[in-house]
Amino acid sequence: MTLCVALLIASEFMPVSLLTPIARDLGATEGLAGQAISVSGLFAVATSLLITSMAGRIDRRHLLPGLTAAMLVSLVLIAAAPNFGFLMAARALLGVTIGGFWSLSTATIVRLVPPQAVPKALSVMYMGNAAATAFAAPIGSYLGGLLGWRGVFWALAPLAAIAMAWQWISLPSMPSAGALPVARVLGLLHRPVVARAMAAVMLTFGGAFAAFTYFRPFLESRAHATLPQLSLLLLALGSAGFIGTFAAGALMTRHLHRLLRMLPIALAAVTAAMLLAQHALCPLAVLLFAWGALNAAMPVSWFNWLTRGVRDEPEAGGGLMVAAIQLAIMLGASLGGWLLDHLSVSATLIGGALLMAAGTLTVGSGRALRAEPA
Repeated sequence: MTLCVALLIASEFMPVSLLTPIARDLGATEGLAGQAISVSGLFAVATSLLITSMAGRIDRRHLLPGLTAAMLVSLVLIAAAPNFGFLMAARALLGVTIGGFWSLSTATIVRLVPPQAVPKALSVMYMGNAAATAFAAPIGSYLGGLLGWRGVFWALAPLAAIAMAWQWISLPSMPSAGALPVARVLGLLHRPVVARAMAAVMLTFGGAFAAFTYFRPFLESRAHATLPQLSLLLLALGSAGFIGTFAAGALMTRHLHRLLRMLPIALAAVTAAMLLAQHALCPLAVLLFAWGALNAAMPVSWFNWLTRGVRDEPEAGGGLMVAAIQLAIMLGASLGGWLLDHLSVSATLIGGALLMAAGTLTVGSGRALRAEPA
């Protein structure tokens, strides 16, 4: 599960580190190339809402490797894409895996370990997120300079094949209790605590990815980073994910709602500070490290909230959470791209920071997220 999470994160956000060469090779603007992340988010939203209804009776031991196989096919198609439209179609297939796998991951972990081990197990799984965030961007940027952006995606394909085989061998049988209609997933929004949480999730993740998707153009145009410098800066951003994931896992038992409230505003402050330090590489490296740690702590915190706030409907809650996050990523990347193409990269980072600040305001004191599920 952890290996597949790492590959999903690497595959979904690899275009961030390869945005400039992809745009140049396929004849698109950098803002338009950023929509490669948006389109995977769109299909991830649809899949996260529909997966438990369309594949509700399939044993999870068979369904999860099947979704990983779809990721493998999408990586091959991305690497071979002859034009931008083909790339977008391949990214759409990747979105199916993202939405399906993430929707089922929390409920799967709940079934694999005893209740008292769930927070630790989720933290272990999210180490895959941290590992991908740490190494995918700098390695992608570096290998992109050596092998070209297509070579990077070709290199991911055999790793996806290994993840698929490993899941098939190691996962136990997990029969489904039955199909879960979309109305039941969306029906969770009738609970005030869930509706408020999803609004906060969308503002927080939307703001983060409005900025994050366009870090490479920012670093190249404002800090004038060379390719080796860019790789090191992205490594600072990604390696901090281990610290953020570990810290969130250690703090969430007693300070979960404080994390949900403080992480977005802290991330907004760091994003704004990057604009002040935009011409100085060393301060930018420090700020990117802080950004990576804070960003990595957010999904760990929110998915742990899910095990408490929607404990009676883990698969429905997982589908709704993934739909909210992926919709936020899609809209955030689209907003950031529009601001980049029509205003400036500074406007992109400011827009992202404002959305994250709104996420903190939505969480408020955190008391509204403590209500017991209906």
